[in-house]
Amino acid sequence: MTEGSISKKLILFAIPLFLGQLLQQLYNVVDSIVVGNVLGKEALAAVSTTGSLIFLLVGFINGLFMGASVIIGKRYGAKDYDGLSTAVHTGITFALLMGLAMTVIGVLFTPTILKLMGTPADVLPNSILYFRIYFLGGVGNVMYNACTGVFQAVGDSKRPLYYLAISTVINTVLDLLFVACMGLGIGGAALATIIAQAVSAALAFVKLTRVAGPHRIRISELNLDKLTLEKELGIGLPTGIQNSVIAIGNVVVQSNINAFGSAAMAGCGSYFKLEGFVFLPIICMTMALTTFVSQNIGAQQYDRVHKGTLIGTLITVSGAELIGVITVIWAPVFLRMFSKEADVLAIGVSQARTESLFYFMLATSHALASVYRGAGKTKVPMIVMLSSWCLLRITYITITVHFIPVINVIFWAYPITWTTSTIIFIIYYFKANWLQKAETL
Repeated sequence: MTEGSISKKLILFAIPLFLGQLLQQLYNVVDSIVVGNVLGKEALAAVSTTGSLIFLLVGFINGLFMGASVIIGKRYGAKDYDGLSTAVHTGITFALLMGLAMTVIGVLFTPTILKLMGTPADVLPNSILYFRIYFLGGVGNVMYNACTGVFQAVGDSKRPLYYLAISTVINTVLDLLFVACMGLGIGGAALATIIAQAVSAALAFVKLTRVAGPHRIRISELNLDKLTLEKELGIGLPTGIQNSVIAIGNVVVQSNINAFGSAAMAGCGSYFKLEGFVFLPIICMTMALTTFVSQNIGAQQYDRVHKGTLIGTLITVSGAELIGVITVIWAPVFLRMFSKEADVLAIGVSQARTESLFYFMLATSHALASVYRGAGKTKVPMIVMLSSWCLLRITYITITVHFIPVINVIFWAYPITWTTSTIIFIIYYFKANWLQKAETL
């Protein structure tokens, strides 16, 4: 990432990321397609309502590991291989411990959280079952993402793709086997997912123990280096907090959606699955930007950081708006994969056509946030996204839905808050001395 054509480096790095994230999205998409078409809208609503809760815990832990990825990338760019090895072993050890913690928390507190969200009685039992089984596989989920973060930080976005392809095939086959053939219901869909995640985690971890390079894992060296962990948490904790608080905001949003009934839950859940799917190219380009910025700051190539930011953001925004236009046109076709029930489809299409033309705003926010994270300035995206994507979004929805009890009010919360965060990020980029203050860790 520190030499050669910037656009070529970013695109070639992002393509395997895109394919890998595409396969990872298929986990939940396959679950939703099989569940929605075999078990009906109540079961689909149960899967959909767990999404915010899953992101609440997974997002926090993956955010914590962002600190390790940034430090690994900077030390790789600076050719500090001893420091890089320490960061890898500390990060992987911490991820293992957090995976275990996530399992315990997810299993114990599922019913309480779902009830606080106002999950309807006809959906609650299936939601609890799916959520608890999903989090029994918490270690596999976190460890795969941690190992992937190591590969990506040193510029390798291909190996994780291979392992994920295998596990996605396993997930699809097991979904059909457990749900459609064996009649295990929603629990079968969750079981298929955690088995597939465990396979991908095992493959990635084993490869890291055998790879030739400074990022190789040695089992005997897995430990928590206090100084390194403090640095990783100093960078990663703001992102973890950001993810969790935004997830709490999404839980509040989901609670408002729940009030409109199971058709609204299923329709909005289908759209969120679609959004996560079609927006993948954008997310992957921003992930590439984080690695690009961290390595080039480590190599002290600051002009290249600015050029990469401009090029990466332009690519991201252009791609986002193209995707938005396609989504507006083809939303009914895409959403029909999840459910063919008219009321579910109508709500999902309405949300898609309200939000998707504003993807360019969402893309700009993601791109600039990824640049600041790559520079180790993770508090900036945390503050901006918490204030706009959480506080502003919740305030707007709570007040407006009270006076205008129409579900479209909720849909407009997203374009409004995307625009707000984009404006703040752009002002910070040009007014703050963020790059000159970036540390080489």
